[in-house]
Amino acid sequence: MLGYKYTIEQEAINARQLCATYKGLPNPTGDTLYWVNYNHSQVDNFYYIEYVNELENVLGQPIEFEITLPNII
Repeated sequence: MLGYKYTIEQEAINARQLCATYKGLPNPTGDTLYWVNYNHSQVDNFYYIEYVNELENVLGQPIEFEITLPNII
């Protein structure tokens, strides 16, 4: 996956807020609060934001990383 990794949740929250501010969100006349959201990989124990176009303008160059999917039986 191409994106951004964070070791603590507050870092991911701060990055999400920077992205929202960049896009002028939240929009008081709309329903959209954030441009992107963060996720938590419990197996890998990190938070991440998946790359979308223009995100490098806010968070810098994305990195390539893997996420381990849990076994679901």
